[in-house]
Amino acid sequence: MRIVTALLLCLFVTGLLAAQQKPVPGRNRSMKENPYQPKPYVTISHPEWSKNATMYQLNTRQFTPEGTFQAAEKQLPRLKQLGVDILWVMPIHKIGEKHRKGSLGSPYAVKDYYSVNPEFGTLADFKHFVKAAHEQGFHVLLDWVANHTAWDNNLVTEHPEWYDRDWKGEFRPTPWWDWDDIINLNYRQSGLRKYMTEAMKYWVRETHIDGFRCDVAGFVPVDFWNQVRKELDRIKPVFMLAEWESRDLHAAAFDMTYAWSWYDAVHEIATGKKKDLSGLFVYYSWNESSFPADSLRMTFVSNHDKNSWDGTEFEQFGPALEPAIVLSCTGEGMPLIYNGQEAGNRKRLKFFEKDPIEWREHPNGTLYQKLFALRKKNTALWNAHWGATMIGIPNSVPDKVFSFVRRNDNDKVFVVLNFSDQPQTVTFREALYHGTYTEFFSGTATTLDAASKLELPPFGYRVFVK
Repeated sequence: MRIVTALLLCLFVTGLLAAQQKPVPGRNRSMKENPYQPKPYVTISHPEWSKNATMYQLNTRQFTPEGTFQAAEKQLPRLKQLGVDILWVMPIHKIGEKHRKGSLGSPYAVKDYYSVNPEFGTLADFKHFVKAAHEQGFHVLLDWVANHTAWDNNLVTEHPEWYDRDWKGEFRPTPWWDWDDIINLNYRQSGLRKYMTEAMKYWVRETHIDGFRCDVAGFVPVDFWNQVRKELDRIKPVFMLAEWESRDLHAAAFDMTYAWSWYDAVHEIATGKKKDLSGLFVYYSWNESSFPADSLRMTFVSNHDKNSWDGTEFEQFGPALEPAIVLSCTGEGMPLIYNGQEAGNRKRLKFFEKDPIEWREHPNGTLYQKLFALRKKNTALWNAHWGATMIGIPNSVPDKVFSFVRRNDNDKVFVVLNFSDQPQTVTFREALYHGTYTEFFSGTATTLDAASKLELPPFGYRVFVK
């Protein structure tokens, strides 16, 4: 009898629960998720300290005559005065010797992911560098090479199954490139994924770095990066930069990707390969319409790929350099300085040999310092969701002059850039630019309205703030 009673009671409770869960017309429908409600594409949270940050690429080998972490540490106060926030340190690991390029080799041919290149110092030296950087308000990213290793990396003998093979069954460099000092890893191997993840976690835990710049990130599966980001964020909130230009990397892995097409557009204008500004309109159209709203893009006029390999004359922007720098710092995106730009470096730095930067005072440094200070103060120029969207302002010479507004409830900026070698008299349409401003570089108070005309010298620019 007790068993029967218990069964009846169980059936009663089950029926009661089923009745409670039965859909009620008109009520449960609204409780269901709306399949047409848009969802944020970016699911990661950018660190708060990145909201108005700028970035500096540090090539340890060439940054100082000594080429060491200890010597680089002595330069931190200068970089702080420049207005830099994030230090991207190029790879610091031991470099492979087999098939090495040049006498010192490429830092992107990693021999041991847990090592420090003795050319730069010791692990203790690097930890001290990071600690000193943190004490002065910097955040530090370590360059990470996940796509490939040196031929004599320890993994070659310990886990040969983790590598790609060519049609002959032999190790191979990344296909279609002349990277013959490295061999490609195979991310279909779960063991490799775990090893690489643990190695990245080691550097965050042990040296307290704040994230990574990831080399050729698009050659490594996105799902690997997504998992890495989750595990790193459990240790501390990190910032991740991908050397790639793709929106899918922004969803769950990377805070920022490269704006290669921005560089290409500006460089074509600067070198005369493009006779109008259509490349910029294409870039900013894609940036706003195709990339997620909370993504960051890195804008730059140089980096080690554009100023690196053979020691020949640096590919200059010529007189268009200044408006290009101004656009990189006032348009959407996070600006990058490659070490030496602030000194007006006049040569390509050799990549496989010692070739120290020739440091000197230069107007480039002054320009960057002023613009970085403006970015920190003016909230419309901040990064990602913290900043304001660029709005193009049509002008009377659209093939020569680029003009836009960024504004929010607190700040407003109106930027006008002459990318031609001729003086321009410019008028504007759209009332959005109207207002009373201070021209940032001259300090002159200015009222702009429908009758206003701007006189710009060749490659001249104006930045109006309010």
